[in-house]
Amino acid sequence: MSLVVNNNMTAAHIAQNLNAHYTNLSSSTEHLSAGLRICSAADDAAGLAIRELQRTDIATFQQGARNCNDAISMLQVADGALSIVDEKLIRMKELAEQAATGTYDATQRMMIESEYQQMASEITRIANATDFNGIHLLNGFLSGAHNGSGVRESGRMKIHFGVGNDSAEDYYYVQIGNCTASAFGVGNQADPRSAGFTVSTQEAAQRALVGLTEAISSKDRIRADLGALQNRLENSITNVNIQAENLQAAESRISDEDVSVGMTEFVRQQILTQSAVAMMTQANSMPQMAMKLLG
Repeated sequence: MSLVVNNNMTAAHIAQNLNAHYTNLSSSTEHLSAGLRICSAADDAAGLAIRELQRTDIATFQQGARNCNDAISMLQVADGALSIVDEKLIRMKELAEQAATGTYDATQRMMIESEYQQMASEITRIANATDFNGIHLLNGFLSGAHNGSGVRESGRMKIHFGVGNDSAEDYYYVQIGNCTASAFGVGNQADPRSAGFTVSTQEAAQRALVGLTEAISSKDRIRADLGALQNRLENSITNVNIQAENLQAAESRISDEDVSVGMTEFVRQQILTQSAVAMMTQANSMPQMAMKLLG
C-alpha cells in the first residue's frame, strides 16, 4: 500500500469495523439489560410474531382462570343461601308432622299454620335477596332459556375461560333453578293445588308431608348441580393454568435471552471494539511517517 497523506484508507477500514463492533456491542448490552433475545422485530421478525400471539393467549388464559374463580364464588353464595333454605324446609316439614296428628284443636293448628307460612315467606325472601354482583341467583333469573338481548342478560349464564368462542372448548353455561317457595310448591303463594300449600287441617298437613319431601328433593338436586358445577370450574381452572404455564415456557424459549450466551457475545464484542479503537489510534498516526520523508 502506498504511503499517502490525502486519504487514510487503513483508518477508514478500521472505522468501518469499529462501527460494526460498537453496534453489536450496543445490541448485546440491550439484550442483556432487558433479558430478552428479541427486543424488536429486527432481531427476529417471525419469533416476535409468535411471541406476541403466545403472550396474548397467556393473558387470556389467566383472565379465564379469574373468570372461573368468580363463578365459583357466585356458586358458593348460592349454595350458602340454599343451606338456609334447607333449614326452613326442614322446619316446615316438622310443623307439617306436628299438624298431621289429631291432638291439636283449630286454634292451635292456626298457630302452626302461621309459622309454616312465615317459613315459606322467608324462603321466598332469601331467593329474591340472594345476588352476586347484582345478579339474582335463586329467583329464577338464571333458569330457562338464555336471553342476551339487553344490557343485563337473563337465563343461564355463560362462563367463558378459553381463548376462542367454541362452545365445545371455551365456555359452558351455569343454570340455577327457581328456589322460591312457590316454585317448590310450598306455602300459600304456591298453586293452591300443591300438596304443600297449607297445614291448616290435619288432612292438608298430611298432604304437605309429601309435598315437602318433593320440595326438599328439588332443593337437593339444585345444590347437587351447584356442587358439580363448582368441581367442573375447579378442573377448568387447573386446565387453563396448565395451558398458560406451558405457553409461558414456550414463549420464554423463543423470547428470553440465554445469559451465558449473551454474556459471551458481549465480552467478544467488547474485546473487538477495544481492539478496533487501539488500531484506529495506530492507523491515524501512519500518515505522519510521510513527514519524515519530507523533513
